[in-house]
Amino acid sequence: MAELQSPIGSAYVTGDHGNAAGGVGVTIRERIGLSIIQITAWSDTIPEVLTAIGSATGLVLQNKPGLGRVAGEKSVFGFAPGRYFVVAATPELELRLRSVISADLATIIDLTHGRTVIRVSGPDAEWVLSKLFAIDFSEHAFPIAYGRATLHHDIHANIQHIDDETFDLYVFRTFARSFWKTLGHAAEEVGYKVE
Repeated sequence: MAELQSPIGSAYVTGDHGNAAGGVGVTIRERIGLSIIQITAWSDTIPEVLTAIGSATGLVLQNKPGLGRVAGEKSVFGFAPGRYFVVAATPELELRLRSVISADLATIIDLTHGRTVIRVSGPDAEWVLSKLFAIDFSEHAFPIAYGRATLHHDIHANIQHIDDETFDLYVFRTFARSFWKTLGHAAEEVGYKVE
């Protein structure tokens, strides 16, 4: 897989920004080198597709809305009935999935070249993201490893809760630079670091 050039471009400025004098509330970085695959199962094939995803990735899912799994650089999460993102830092992810999921079970679409993944982490991650999205980011409402599909104005995003203080945001590459700037503005109040 050819390495993609970041759509964030010159807006990606490393270092501390905003009100960082009292400490950094969030760290923001682009995750690169990932394969992002969307799988859409037919309603009667969901259990079989989930089993196949588990055999291809080692990440076993139950058939519950939003449920996901995270293991290092690999993750999988549901964001709508029968729809899943499968992510790994390996170029052969799509081939692995196609070897265990036939066309009569589900559709498989490689979104690697169409999405940018932004990781937001830190003690103020929930606070900053709550400014942008009308969802509850607390662990009670949005458990670790779960996923959500939502909007920030007209920018669609898939979000996965990675750990206590970390979220991965999947946005269309065409909106990545604009969303990156918006995210920076939202984080200025608490101070943020770009890695």
